[in-house]
Amino acid sequence: MVLERQARIDSRPLAPRDLPDPTPGPHELLVRVRACGVCRTDLHVIEGDLAPRRLPLVPGHQVVGHVATLGSAASRFRVGDRVGIAWLRGTCGSCAYCRSNRENLCGDSRYTGWDADGGYAGYALADEAYVYAIPESFSDVDAAPLLCAGIIGYRALRRARVAPGSRLGLYGFGSSAHIVAQLARHRGCEVYVATRDAAHRRLAEELGAVWTGDTADPPPAPLDAAIVFAPVGDVVPPALRALGKGGTVAIAGIHLSDLPSMPYGACLFDEKTLTSVTSNTRADGEELLREAAAIPLRPRTTTFPLAAANEALAALASDAVFGTAVLIP
Repeated sequence: MVLERQARIDSRPLAPRDLPDPTPGPHELLVRVRACGVCRTDLHVIEGDLAPRRLPLVPGHQVVGHVATLGSAASRFRVGDRVGIAWLRGTCGSCAYCRSNRENLCGDSRYTGWDADGGYAGYALADEAYVYAIPESFSDVDAAPLLCAGIIGYRALRRARVAPGSRLGLYGFGSSAHIVAQLARHRGCEVYVATRDAAHRRLAEELGAVWTGDTADPPPAPLDAAIVFAPVGDVVPPALRALGKGGTVAIAGIHLSDLPSMPYGACLFDEKTLTSVTSNTRADGEELLREAAAIPLRPRTTTFPLAAANEALAALASDAVFGTAVLIP
């Protein structure tokens, strides 16, 4: 499914195209795609919230499949191995950020489904160094959401300094948040969920949230940390006000509407911290997959055929997907 030009999803901008099978470079893998998760970042790329880096483009960056062909110098995997391709596609490997285990901040970082074709297709290419082995405990469909929603949620937990047993607020309850809720519950946290959608509040309650409310509602107890998943700047001040002293709010999305003016005393005083999440490191992905398999974590998914990618994205845009939409070639 190819994006020729950025446009609103209701105009059905993705179109089916027959393309030649890509040929792997020396250190690349050709992966036969079995499932590809649909992410709000795909929507930002398609609709133009993120500036285009390549057009035409095959979107998609939560790819699960089997290795079909090895590049001439590829040795990390074997043909037939099940692997995952995620958002972070490449870095320079030599800058100060890469050398200090912060490769997510590399100025030359590249991304699947933005800088290069992704997984809304039958086959996808990736550098073997940025590919993950998928634990056997997950089906193809269940593994797909872990490759972005899971990894970014995992990094957001770290950036929000969420300690075991703490009170964690989640603002917005889509694909990433419903995975984070399961991680946090496994760590003994109390989870408080603020979302405008009643159906999403019900899902949060099913997953063990101790309280649910609207995004402007104050939770019944001060939060130790909060993560903002909704791409709406107006949600940030209520999240900050909900914190206890010394708490942290982490903004998990790659795109956020402008922050409104907010009072310093109510929102940031008492040594509160407001921070962001920028992509992820490969270590984040490896750690998330290990912890998710140990729980074991189970994403909620809704599958669509690949040809219905526009419909899956439209459902995501209207908050009509519970958990994660997954495309099946």
